[in-house]
Amino acid sequence: MFKKIFITGLTATIPLVITFYVIAGLFYFVDGFLGKPINNFLSQYIGCQIPGLGVVLAVLVIFALGLIIHLSRMRVFRWLEKIFFRIPLVNKIYFPIKRIVDFLFFPPRKNFKSAVLVEYPRKGLYSVGFITNDNTLEFKEKKGKIFYNIFVPSSPSPLTGFTIIVEESEVIFLEIGVEDAIRLIVSGGLLNP
Repeated sequence: MFKKIFITGLTATIPLVITFYVIAGLFYFVDGFLGKPINNFLSQYIGCQIPGLGVVLAVLVIFALGLIIHLSRMRVFRWLEKIFFRIPLVNKIYFPIKRIVDFLFFPPRKNFKSAVLVEYPRKGLYSVGFITNDNTLEFKEKKGKIFYNIFVPSSPSPLTGFTIIVEESEVIFLEIGVEDAIRLIVSGGLLNP
């Protein structure tokens, strides 16, 4: 009984502590990076410091950058990406991080029609996938059957995966939402819907 209560408390405490630690670390990093030079200047000439000034400046810089990109209709952003693509080491770091950020802030659930189960990569093994679209009429005309385009994401990072074409009779439609299926994949099967 004592062990169970302790483990329950521990499982509740660890995510909270890690979350606060990451937020505090980001706060101190941003405040130290942007706020330190300005606070040194203020301390030298005015005699005071403003804690959190770096965070406020970071928010203003991010907002200004977003405004510039929005007003230029993504032209500035595309121009910067072309430059990053040409720099050898930068393109290996920037683009994978961009894919992760895009996935976190703009999840592909709008593009996925529904979560399904398919026998993949071989008979007897099942994978969770997402219907992206009905297949073209060309397949229907040649085979006389309905096919679906299905994206089978990798686990735990659903940013990559395989696109397979599956006959309608071999697709098992799941009674869970796309978001629940993504959560299942990201957690490596730990979080069942």
